[in-house]
Amino acid sequence: MKKIKYFALLLVLPFLASAQFKLDNVLKDAKNVASGKKSLSNDEIISGLKEALSVGTNNSTASASKVDGYLKNPKIKIPFPKEAEQMESTLRNLGMNKQVDDFVTSMNRAAEEAAKDAAPVFLNAVKNMTITDGVSILKGNDTAATGYLRKQTTADLTVKFIPIIKAALEKVEVTKYWEPLVTRYNQVPFVTKQNPKLDEYVNAKALDGLFYLISQEELKIRKNPEARVTDLLKKVFGQ
Repeated sequence: MKKIKYFALLLVLPFLASAQFKLDNVLKDAKNVASGKKSLSNDEIISGLKEALSVGTNNSTASASKVDGYLKNPKIKIPFPKEAEQMESTLRNLGMNKQVDDFVTSMNRAAEEAAKDAAPVFLNAVKNMTITDGVSILKGNDTAATGYLRKQTTADLTVKFIPIIKAALEKVEVTKYWEPLVTRYNQVPFVTKQNPKLDEYVNAKALDGLFYLISQEELKIRKNPEARVTDLLKKVFGQ
């Protein structure tokens, strides 16, 4: 008799477990409905994250590409090349403050000019996001989407951005300000000759600035309900 009861119990246990699982899901759904939350589909997660990045990149490039977008924002302003700090100090001591300042301004103007063409590059890069990426980003830290975007796109963005930077540098005539500075500095006895690759330097700093702005946009969307400007953003980031 005990064996029969034991065998019967083994038969019933899977059904009990299944019933409990269903009950747990019902209770979870009821709790979500009561709290105003609903389960998100994978498509909604991906669409919401893509929309968030679209909003963030559009806002960021608009901010960076305006006049003084880089120059007057201390968080992303492009300074004199770090590798040439001694050069900057020496030139200022030689009374070339205006020339140094003009050069710094011209680099930031180049970044502002390049940022005008950055939005389509960013938006195109968002398209390859997978479901796994999306779930990981949604559950990640406050700038997980920006981190993902930077990791996945920096190499491609650099390839596409460098020609834009070079053209922008030519447009604002950076070399007109740089060449007299480097020529004068390299005439100083015993100094290490300087001539940083300005296009690579400005490109790297321009991208750093854009990603910083995008991270701030992501923070706003995650933390501030008012920054969720569409119903989908409200649904995905309001969970």
